[in-house]
Amino acid sequence: MDEGVVIRAEGLRKYFPAGSGLWGRGKAFLRAVDGVSFHVGEGETLGLVGESGCGKSTVGMLLLGLHRPDAGRVLYRGEDILALEGEAKKRMRRNIQVVFQDPQSSLDPRMLIKKAVGFPLEVNGLARGAEVTRRVEAMLAEVGLRPEHMYRYPHEFSGGQRQRINIARALITGPRFVVFDEPTSALDVSVQAQILNLIKDLQKRHGYSYLFISHDLSVIRHVSRRVAVMYLGRIVETAPRGALFQTPKHPYTRALMAAVPKPDPARRQPLALLPGDVPSPVHIPPGCRFHPRCPEGMEVCRETEPAPVEVGPDHVVACHLWRDAGFENLRRSA
Repeated sequence: MDEGVVIRAEGLRKYFPAGSGLWGRGKAFLRAVDGVSFHVGEGETLGLVGESGCGKSTVGMLLLGLHRPDAGRVLYRGEDILALEGEAKKRMRRNIQVVFQDPQSSLDPRMLIKKAVGFPLEVNGLARGAEVTRRVEAMLAEVGLRPEHMYRYPHEFSGGQRQRINIARALITGPRFVVFDEPTSALDVSVQAQILNLIKDLQKRHGYSYLFISHDLSVIRHVSRRVAVMYLGRIVETAPRGALFQTPKHPYTRALMAAVPKPDPARRQPLALLPGDVPSPVHIPPGCRFHPRCPEGMEVCRETEPAPVEVGPDHVVACHLWRDAGFENLRRSA
């Protein structure tokens, strides 16, 4: 068992059927997640960032068991959760919860908030009757809502309040790990900050571990301790937040950061845009997946998939530009 590691993903792969191949020969597959590995430590937030369609949300679904991987493992405190069945699987689900992107569609419009938030307690046999009411009231207070809110329906709340309700529902079973899948992207900017601060405050109080999925680098920078950058089904760089934002190593990571607008009217400059489009996950190019758009591409990039190398403390990058750094680190540790 890994000391201090709550969740470990090992070689996760998920392909979805995408119809027949050319002239009906063979089957085509959309390679949504293609060999993803990472870990999340006790009480930390790992930010998972990348463009739309890169496979971020599918990774979250694999961790939650909402998709079954074609290959790889998900370990919770060293236990393979994909191998669990029956009562053991039910007990595990209390420890791993999710908050989805759209706060409105995540709630049943016909269900009172008391029922929506308290239902996980009943399903898992954790409380009944008056105890459910007491724990729902306490959980709503934790997310900044009042007792009378229990007896209202979702349409009576604002978007930010609905997301607070979703957070309360996710946390009421006392999970140790929570997947946040773009939880603020559907909210106004002023409300986003409130929800992000709430998420951080709850973690500080209770020691939750988070996987925070987003395409917004500013959000990732605000909430994460470590960051994993994903491109076309694979993680291309993982690093502590400070190292990633101060000295990004992968050309894709640098391109993402260069494309973020700088809020300084005195220093106007055009945004740095990546050439070309993201290749289709059905027809992934050989070699490095980023090479058709990479301004620093080499011949080897078109032929060979780069292996991850450590370029600093807990800083790993999958790029041929840094392959010698990996050999140097091995030499120093020898």
